[in-house]
Amino acid sequence: MTGKTYTSGEMMTVAAARLLPDGAVCFVGIGKPSAACVLASMIHAPNLVLIYESGTVGTRPSVLPLSIGDGELADTADAVVPLTEIFSHYLQGGRIDVGFLGAAQIDRFGNLNSTVIGPYDAPSTRLPGAGGAPEIITHARDIFVIMNQTKRGFVDKLDFRTSAGLLNGGGERRRKNYPGRGPSVVVTDFGLLRPDAETDELTLVSLFDGAKAEDAVAATGWPLRVAGKLDVIAPPTTEELEALRDLNARTEAAHRTPVKLHLKKTA
Repeated sequence: MTGKTYTSGEMMTVAAARLLPDGAVCFVGIGKPSAACVLASMIHAPNLVLIYESGTVGTRPSVLPLSIGDGELADTADAVVPLTEIFSHYLQGGRIDVGFLGAAQIDRFGNLNSTVIGPYDAPSTRLPGAGGAPEIITHARDIFVIMNQTKRGFVDKLDFRTSAGLLNGGGERRRKNYPGRGPSVVVTDFGLLRPDAETDELTLVSLFDGAKAEDAVAATGWPLRVAGKLDVIAPPTTEELEALRDLNARTEAAHRTPVKLHLKKTA
């Protein structure tokens, strides 16, 4: 994307944010999912209800959280409820419209790995783990995934299946009566991938302005299918870029500020 006034990472965040409808209830992952969700709430979805695994409901963070336990989430939430209630009442109760996730690896059917790279018993890298992702991808009505597209991340075979997306494709998830539909879109730094209606295999359907389909194919660990007609995603608007850059600047400044603990002196 040479000559652009924005980066591919900014375009990816903006494109992901645009997918979120106003008023949706969204179970948010940390990192890129948070950036997309917070940006959406700032631009076009002021009634987006953000829920984090730690129990914060209707949170309105002004900076991006470092983790689900970040105090910013609780300080700006409408309510903070027990983790068990988040999963049993909200998620398993069918009250989550969108689960927004990231991962270390994804395969052609949207299954995710956030556990290990390499053999489970002797991995080269041990990742943060499942967290709430398996339950989110199972029970949320819809799933959005956001990941940088590389052969290391978009793999032919997962090193470990942490979260079940569309399983082995061909409607298997539907036949097994999973509550949610599974991943309906994967946002990358090239464009958007969506599952084929018959095979469930992820297919490149949209490209960012200036991106090339052949580059997306080359960055994928399986023979990536490309739709016959690719949509071109409009570049970020001035409003979107300014809001995202302001959010990132506030976040960077907040994370540089030392934490002050107010402790009482004891005799």
